[in-house]
Order: sequence, then structure tokens, then C-alpha cells
Amino acid sequence: MSKNLYSKENTQHLAQLKNLAPDQVKAFDDFNTAALQDGKLSKKEKEIIAVAVTHVTQCPYCIDSHTKNAKKAGATLEELTEAAFVSAAIEAGGTVTHSTHVHHAKDQDAPDTLYARSNLKQLGQLGKFAPDGFKGYQGFNAAAMKEGELTAKFKEIIAVAVANSTQCPYCIDVHTKNAEKQGATNEELAEAIVVSSAIRTGASYAHMANMIQSYQED
Repeated sequence: MSKNLYSKENTQHLAQLKNLAPDQVKAFDDFNTAALQDGKLSKKEKEIIAVAVTHVTQCPYCIDSHTKNAKKAGATLEELTEAAFVSAAIEAGGTVTHSTHVHHAKDQDAPDTLYARSNLKQLGQLGKFAPDGFKGYQGFNAAAMKEGELTAKFKEIIAVAVANSTQCPYCIDVHTKNAEKQGATNEELAEAIVVSSAIRTGASYAHMANMIQSYQED
């Protein structure tokens, strides 16, 4: 057995899943295929979204697999890098927007609703108490989301997919509105979200390789 928890050869264990849980493996394969096939978004676009989301799930097997799939579909390294930076920006944004709960927690008269849209009015508090850091975040977010090798519209579609993966309601709200302003359709956003769901499923699936390896070790 490999002593490296993330050796590529670990994925060989996944072949055993067809015997261990055949119905579930088939259902996963069908789901993954359907999620990543050409639709309103091309297979290339979906694989770029997949690479972005794998940086959220932090699954090295998935990063490796979908980076190669994206390359085969015609994605450039520049496009994939920009997509990964969108993920980083959404992760940063989720942390920043959730800082509003800190201020509510210190307010005895704060409303009981934890996720009201109006919470974002408190976001300025972060800029007040950590101005340099908050300015740095704003600059990073703007750089990550600006048009480059990927269009502003597609970056917002990626952002919606990532926001649903990080489960940040503020990010979902903000980037869904931004995507709509950029011309993204309901169908494009829905397909992007399904890709995100499939990638989160895939991360659990891929890590079963580690489970099998650990179980079979003496």
C-alpha cells in the first residue's frame, strides 16, 4: 500500500466500487455524464467550471482529472487559471460577507434572522476596522472578476456555480444578479449549478479510494 495519501495510483481502488455498490456507481456515472455534456454551456465551459469548483472541494484527484478533461476540450491554462482565481475570490467573498454576523452577534437588539439580505449593510464595518485589508480584498475581487481570457459573463456564471458550492447565500444573491446583468440565462446558470453539484459528488466519490486503501491496510 502507498504511504502517500494522495498518490495518483490510489484511484485504482475505485474499480472495486462496481462490485461494492454497483447501482450507486452507475447512478453516479449517469449523473456525471449528464451534468458535463454539451448543453446551453459547452463541454469546454462546463469543464472550466468543474476545474474552478474542484479548487473549492480541494480534491486533488478531481483537479487532476478535470484539468486534463478541460485541456482536451480546448481550454487554455490561462483560462483555467482565471477560473481558479474566480473560486479564490468567491471563497474570500464568503468570508468577508459573513463578517456581518460578527456585528449582529455583538448587538443585543439584532434581529433573529441570521441570513437577511439587509445584513450586508454591515459590511462597511469591516472596512472601518480593517481598512487596509478590506481594500486589499476589494482590489483582489475586482481583478479576479474582470474580463480577461474569460468573459465577464462567464466569470459570473462560474461565480454562481462556486457560490452554490461554498453555500454562501450572500455570494449566491450578489453573483446571480451580476450574472443576469451580464446576460446569463436561467438555463446557463442551472447547468453551471448542476456541474457544481456533480463535482461535489465526485469529490466524495474519488475519496472512496482512500477509504478502500485504509480499510485494506493491515
